[in-house]
Amino acid sequence: MSGVLVRDALEDDAAALSPIVAALGYPAPPEVIRSRFGHLLASDTTARVLVGVVDGRVLGLMTLHATPVLHRPTAVGRITALVVLPEAQGTGVGRALVEAAERHFAAAGLERVEVTSGTSHRPAYDFYRHLGYEDHGVRFAKPLART
Repeated sequence: MSGVLVRDALEDDAAALSPIVAALGYPAPPEVIRSRFGHLLASDTTARVLVGVVDGRVLGLMTLHATPVLHRPTAVGRITALVVLPEAQGTGVGRALVEAAERHFAAAGLERVEVTSGTSHRPAYDFYRHLGYEDHGVRFAKPLART
């Protein structure tokens, strides 16, 4: 598939983003996606939400953040979500989104991009490796009790 347009997501994309987020394993109706979208962009000035569009249809989603760290000379670019609808996987949408992230972070002066992928998304590991990403460390997580 050629002709992938990567653009910033809009709140009006919420209905198209709902099945994409569900494909990642986090189902949410469009109104919840719309609320999260607004909160994300309002609470993190480094956040960016990109979509991959082919023939006017949103087929993929990616969220980006720049995280300042003490141990590196620049903030670290982080791809915190990347998902392409199952029927569009292998068509270049994911690659186009990752390349857009890399350009965005490089233009911001960052020297490193990181992406994490949960164990339930093992098929994505080869995708990242194919794009030049290397296994580097292990991510640990712990759910917190709500107060």
